[in-house]
Amino acid sequence: MERTLVIIKPEAVIKKLAGRIISIYEDNRLNIIHAHRCLPTKEVLAKHYKALQGKDFYDSVVQFMSSSEVIVLILEGENVVNIVREINGSTNPLKAKPGTIRYMYGETVQENAVHGSESVEAAKEEIEIWKDLIRFEI
Repeated sequence: MERTLVIIKPEAVIKKLAGRIISIYEDNRLNIIHAHRCLPTKEVLAKHYKALQGKDFYDSVVQFMSSSEVIVLILEGENVVNIVREINGSTNPLKAKPGTIRYMYGETVQENAVHGSESVEAAKEEIEIWKDLIRFEI
């Protein structure tokens, strides 16, 4: 059984879209094994976005993601990483397929409602990065 990390981003939490987003994952028979609302620390975000360090938009991503609370989910299911990526849609909401979370609730590439791990390996790394902040025991 695979696990993946999903982050409901600040703008979606502020707009009170979390319940709608969570219900989409549940409607697709994914199990929520952990959910935690928190304000991300810059330390956690630096680890999470290490691949973006040195890029022009790195600081704005960290600033945005630490601007307000997020909801971190750990989902479990068969092929959960790929299913979540399909449900979430393209990172760019303008290119996302109708019916996907980012098509319905995303505004920009940065404010696109949700983050989902890109692979099983990335999910393991991301869960490890977030586990202390979200009080999740692996």
